[in-house]
Amino acid sequence: MSVPERYVYLSFHLDTNRINARQGLENMNQLEKWQKDGVITLEMSQPSMVEASAGGSAERKQKAAGYIYSFTYAGTPNEKQLLDRIAKILFPQGVENQNQRNDVEIVFNAEKYVHILITNDGGSKSQPGGILGNAEQLRKEIGVRVVSDAQAVEMVKKAIEKRDDHARFISANRKLELPDWVGKD
Repeated sequence: MSVPERYVYLSFHLDTNRINARQGLENMNQLEKWQKDGVITLEMSQPSMVEASAGGSAERKQKAAGYIYSFTYAGTPNEKQLLDRIAKILFPQGVENQNQRNDVEIVFNAEKYVHILITNDGGSKSQPGGILGNAEQLRKEIGVRVVSDAQAVEMVKKAIEKRDDHARFISANRKLELPDWVGKD
């Protein structure tokens, strides 16, 4: 048994509203640091990438271009049914525009590629629906996890704590050198 690696096996997809081009989102800054340090992975979906590239912000386009992104390919009957199920959860009255179609595909990509979706879409008093507002139903019916960036930070902190405790245990019992990242992430 060897000392665990730094990566904590958490992979996230970012919704367009979490791009953080101006570095003004404290939780996203922390998640991006952990990505840079090899603790987690942050990726995007094709619809998020397209939305981020639309409009006039060069820094937002540049930031989005730095992410690996997944394609929305729904070629099987099961995948097409999954898109329909997600659409019915998010928009029970029916999908009415491209932004809503993008939301459906963003959730679909997170589920298909087994990532946790980080968003700020909904789940508030002013916007009770949206993706976050339907997070519990999406988890129960589809199996996809949807969290805010604050929730993602807490998830990673817990995973880091477990990883570091495990590294200390292995190092002590095997008389191995403790990795220099223990206690610093």
